[in-house]
Amino acid sequence: MLNTNTKTREFKFDSIHYIKALFELMKPRVMSLAIFTCVVGFLIAPYKSVDYLYAILSITAVALGSGAAGSLNCWYEADVDKLMSRTCLRPIPTGRLTRKEALTFGVISSFVSVGALYFFSNLMAASLLALTILFYVFVYTIWLKRKTPQNIVIGGAAGALPPVIGWAIATGSVSIEPIILFLIIFVWTPSHFWALSLFKSEDYKKANIPMLPVTSGVETTKKNIFVYSILLFPVAIAPYYLNFLGLIYLLFSFPLSAYYIFICFLCGNDFMPHLPSIQIRNDGIHQLIDSYKKTNKPLICCDNKTIQWTSFRNFVQTLCNNEEDHIKENLQWKINAKKYVKGITLSLIHI
Repeated sequence: MLNTNTKTREFKFDSIHYIKALFELMKPRVMSLAIFTCVVGFLIAPYKSVDYLYAILSITAVALGSGAAGSLNCWYEADVDKLMSRTCLRPIPTGRLTRKEALTFGVISSFVSVGALYFFSNLMAASLLALTILFYVFVYTIWLKRKTPQNIVIGGAAGALPPVIGWAIATGSVSIEPIILFLIIFVWTPSHFWALSLFKSEDYKKANIPMLPVTSGVETTKKNIFVYSILLFPVAIAPYYLNFLGLIYLLFSFPLSAYYIFICFLCGNDFMPHLPSIQIRNDGIHQLIDSYKKTNKPLICCDNKTIQWTSFRNFVQTLCNNEEDHIKENLQWKINAKKYVKGITLSLIHI
């Protein structure tokens, strides 16, 4: 009886952690953005050809499709994920899932999400979701990301499609309005992502991914960020002038878009202090992961579902050895970030 209870607890422990790993594989934070923009596209549509219950189920299918694309991205990029501090703790690099499991889950989720969206909504919405998944996986992940520094410019189209899908769920068609919503995200994505890549340029260099800061340097990246912020301004206020959003939208979009240009101007003209690239000290973690792969001894034994205490102790010891330096780096980053905010405030006062 004791053995049966123990096996039951071990099975529950293993199942919960496996489901959690699958959820992390789907990139839940990216999923949340896809859900939000899809809901916006749905809500601002002038009429609804689907009831709200089916709409909720349709948006859930879009979320699953986003997660499927993320899973396939993790499957293909498992070799570089282990080299980068931002991605080294994902399920595949840490050994919680295999590449085969990620591929299987991603493919099945893709078919289920597209089929469900077709069932609950319409062919147009399902076709757009299928296009989004295929574009993100084959065009961005497999083709562009490791070949050109303009990867995020073209590949950003996949992340900009959810509001168009939301509009299609509501109306069963696509018009100029959702295209403008698409363009807002599409034009905003490069400046946003390049700003983030400035902090992780060493990671991308290590992984041999040609992000703009790696191929062209920091100054060129800052200039491109500023150019795209200017291009974003007319696109961001276009919904008002095309008469599908009102004055309240303009009162928010105009000053916020202008402020975005101002921030990018400060960045490009060196008003912004140079913040250090935040690199989590994960060399020890990488060594542990490599050793586990060589010895085939993970933290949790797959045979009897028991914790390998020797490996676990070594893992904790490695974390402890790096903790002090990691805390110092984070404190220094916070100090520099406060200087940056103070600099922006003083610049605004002098204008």
